[in-house]
Amino acid sequence: MEETKKEVLQFQSEVKQLLGLMVYSLYSNRDIFIRELISNASDAINKLKFIAISDSSLYEKEHDFEIRISLDKKNKTISIRDNGIGMSKSDIIKNLGTIAKSGTKEFLKFSKDCDKKNINQLIGQFGVGFYSSFIVSKKVIVKSRLAGSERSQGVLWESEGTGEYSIKYEDKVDRGTEVILHVKEDQEDLLSHSKLSNIIKRYSNHIDIPIKMKTVDRRENRTFWKQINLATALWRKDKSNISENEYREFYKNLFKDSFDPIFWMHNKVEGTQEYISLMFIPSKSSIDLWNREKKGSFYLYVRRVFIKDISDQVVPNYLRFIRGLIDSEHLSLNISREILQKDENVRKLKKQITRRILNSLEMLSKNHPEKYQMVWDGFGSVLKEGPAEDISHKSSIINLLRFSSTFVEDEQQTVSLREYCDRAEKGQNKIYYLTADNYISAKKSPHLDCFKNQNIEVLLLYDRIDEWMMNYIFEFRGKEFQSISKNDSFLEDTVTQRKNDIIISDEKIFQPFLKRVKMVLEKDIKDVHMTCRLEKYPCVLKTDKNEMSSQMAKLFSSVGQSVPPIKYDFFLNRSHPIINKIMKIEDENLFSRWVKTIFSQALLIEQGYLKDVNQFIIDINQLLSS
Repeated sequence: MEETKKEVLQFQSEVKQLLGLMVYSLYSNRDIFIRELISNASDAINKLKFIAISDSSLYEKEHDFEIRISLDKKNKTISIRDNGIGMSKSDIIKNLGTIAKSGTKEFLKFSKDCDKKNINQLIGQFGVGFYSSFIVSKKVIVKSRLAGSERSQGVLWESEGTGEYSIKYEDKVDRGTEVILHVKEDQEDLLSHSKLSNIIKRYSNHIDIPIKMKTVDRRENRTFWKQINLATALWRKDKSNISENEYREFYKNLFKDSFDPIFWMHNKVEGTQEYISLMFIPSKSSIDLWNREKKGSFYLYVRRVFIKDISDQVVPNYLRFIRGLIDSEHLSLNISREILQKDENVRKLKKQITRRILNSLEMLSKNHPEKYQMVWDGFGSVLKEGPAEDISHKSSIINLLRFSSTFVEDEQQTVSLREYCDRAEKGQNKIYYLTADNYISAKKSPHLDCFKNQNIEVLLLYDRIDEWMMNYIFEFRGKEFQSISKNDSFLEDTVTQRKNDIIISDEKIFQPFLKRVKMVLEKDIKDVHMTCRLEKYPCVLKTDKNEMSSQMAKLFSSVGQSVPPIKYDFFLNRSHPIINKIMKIEDENLFSRWVKTIFSQALLIEQGYLKDVNQFIIDINQLLSS
C-alpha cells in the first residue's frame, strides 16, 4: 500500500496573482464555474469510452455514465462527481498544476506591461477551467482514482488557491473524480437547489451525459437522483432524422417563444473550421427589435457546452431578428469577449453565417414566396438597414427587398426589383420611386400624375428608413434609381414627346408669367417652370438631383439634426384651370395672394406641414370670399 502521509507542495509560480488575473479578466461571470467543472467531467467520461475500446476492463463492470451533483447546506459545499477516466497522483499534479507550468512566469512578467485585452488573449491559451472553482470557493477538494487502478490508489488533493496545495493517497472505491467546493460566505445563494439547477440547464443542458442532482421528495420522505439536463443536442443529429415538429418544439423551448418559427436553416460545416449552425426565423418580432442597440439571440456552444450569446460578434445588426446557435469544435471553452472580437476564426464565421442566411432567404423567396412574404412583412424594415451596413453583401440584400408599387392595389410590399425590371417599358433606363410619410400620401402624390397616364411603374416607399436606404442603392440590372420628387430631364422629354396635343416647346409665351411668379416667391424657390407632367394638381415642388430631399430633411430633423432650408423648383401645370386663371390676373396683390396660396399648397403636400398654417387659412378664405 502506498504511503498515505499528506504532502504539502508549493506551486511553482505566484498562483495567487495568476488566479486573480484569471478570475477578474477571464471569468467575469461567476456562474461559469459549474459549466467548466461539468465540461471536465464530461471530457473524463468520453476519454474513458475511447480508451476502453481497446481495454474494456477499465469499465470495472460499470457501463452507465453520469455526472452527479449534490448540495450540503450544513457544511456549505457543492459536489460534482463523475465516473469517467479519473486521475492518478501524477496526473493530478500535472493537470491541476497546468497554470503553474514554466510559461507562467513569462506570462506574469508580460502581463505587467500589457493591457487587459492582451492578457485575456494569453490566458485563453492556458488550461485554467478547473480554477474557475475559486471564484466561488474558499477551498477546493478533489478526490480521484484512475480507472483500472487499485482502490488504495485514490488521491485526495486540497487547496485554498493561495500558494500551496496538499496531496495524499486515500482509498476510493469508485473510479472517476469528485470535486468538492467549500462555498464562500458571499456565494451561499448557490446552495439553492433551484438556482444551481437553473444554471446547469442554461450552460450544460445539451451535454450528452446525464447530469443528475440529489433531490428530496418531502411527500415520500426520500432522496433520489433526478436528471436535470436534456442530455441531447438536437442540432448534432442528422437532419433526416429530425421531424419538423422536433425543430419547432426545440425552437420554442430554447428561445422561450410560444409561436412556431417561419423557417429554419440547419447546416454542418467541415474542414479547417468545423461547426454546426441551426438558425430560425421567428414568426413574430420582439417589442424591442426596432431598437438598433438591441442584440439578437444567437448562442455559441463549444462541443455542446453553452458559452455565451454572441449575436453582436456573428450576426450583423440588420439580421438581428435571426435566432440560432453555433456549436464549434475548434474554439476554446475559455473564451472571453476580447478573444471573440480578435479571433480570426470568428470573423470568418460571421461572413459564412451572413452569406448562408442571405442565400437561404433568397432560396425561400424563390421556392416558397408565401413564407418569404411573412418574413418580409415582419422584418423587412430591419433588413432595409443592410445596404448601408454591409457593402460586401449589398447585391444579395437588394435582391431580397420588396416594395409597394403603383401597379399593386394595396399597400403590402410585394414587388421585387427583378419584377419591376421585367415589367419596365422598352428603353426605360431608370427605376422610378417615391418616398413619403405613409402609403396614402405616396399613393395620392401629385408627382405620380403623369406616370399613371403613361403607364410607368413607380415604387412607393413609406417606411421611415426608406429615404436613408435609397442613398446606398444606386442601380439594379444596369438601371439607375430615380426619385420622382427630383428633376429628371429624361422623363420631361418623354412626356413632352407623347403629349402632342399640348404645345409647350415655345415657352417664350410663358416667360412674363413665370417671371412674375418668381418675383413673388424669390426668397422661397430656386426657379419656376411650366410642365406637362401634372394632371390633377396645379403645381408641384421638386429638388435637384444632388440636393437633400424633403423626406431626408424630415429624417434629420426627427433626430435633432439641424437642416438648412430647402429651395425648390416650382413646377406649374400648363393645362390646369387655376393656373390659367392666375395668368390672367393683373392686380399684383391678388396675383401675389394666389401664387403664395398654391405654393403653400404644394409645400404642404411635399413637407406635410407649414410653418404658418393660420396665414394659409386666411389666404384661402380671402380668395374664396372674393
